[in-house]
Amino acid sequence: MPIVPDASMNKRLAVLIDADNVPRGTLAGIMQEVAIYGTPTIKRIYGDWTGPHIAGWKNSLLENAVTPIQQYSYTTGKNSTDSAMIIDAMDILYTEKVDGFVLVSSDSDFTRLAIRLREAGMTVFGIGERKTPEPFIAACDKFIYIENIKQPVEPSAPEEAHPPKDRRAKPAQNENRIPKSLVRLIAQSVADLSDGEDAVYMGELGNLIMKKKPDFDCRNYGFKSLSALIKSIDRFEVDFRQTTDPNVKHPYVRDKEA
Repeated sequence: MPIVPDASMNKRLAVLIDADNVPRGTLAGIMQEVAIYGTPTIKRIYGDWTGPHIAGWKNSLLENAVTPIQQYSYTTGKNSTDSAMIIDAMDILYTEKVDGFVLVSSDSDFTRLAIRLREAGMTVFGIGERKTPEPFIAACDKFIYIENIKQPVEPSAPEEAHPPKDRRAKPAQNENRIPKSLVRLIAQSVADLSDGEDAVYMGELGNLIMKKKPDFDCRNYGFKSLSALIKSIDRFEVDFRQTTDPNVKHPYVRDKEA
């Protein structure tokens, strides 16, 4: 069965990115980090896309479904991107149905914006480099350093499939085997949710995986459930824990290599 996320547990987030103050190669990792805290319903990145750096951003923006917003640099030495991002944030605050904002920048100019959004009842996450000034960090509900975000590993050669451990669930075709990239995604998601615990609840894990990889479906790999898929991978262990209802047990996943 495909995983259906519990909407009541997900914050709808507007992700606004300052292209002038974010390393280009970190976008995929940032979007996966955002998925831990909610569902990005609006994803926009601001900059002067007439410049020569546009070619370097193109593939990353397409892969992560982020909308580029053009903002011309009208005056040398002035950052007009900040103004455009602030105006959009206020428009979204009053016209869109979101529960919070993710402001991605290392620029202290967004300090007042973060304060204003929180005054309006919004949850504000900040993401930036360690050089980010303290006032902007303090203005957010939570601030994440880009240097702490694990970036997705791009395979340099075609990936080998991870053969299922459970031969009874063996897929009919080679393309239905479990790729190493999915094993890494599961492991990273377990780590994101563990919070010091030795195992994470299967339902929360499935929701996070689907937010990080929207096309995820157990059936793509020849399995009828996430539990069966994860059980087939040697790296993970699944155990069922008793709930207050004697007839109900919940599955938990542990990464044996963690």
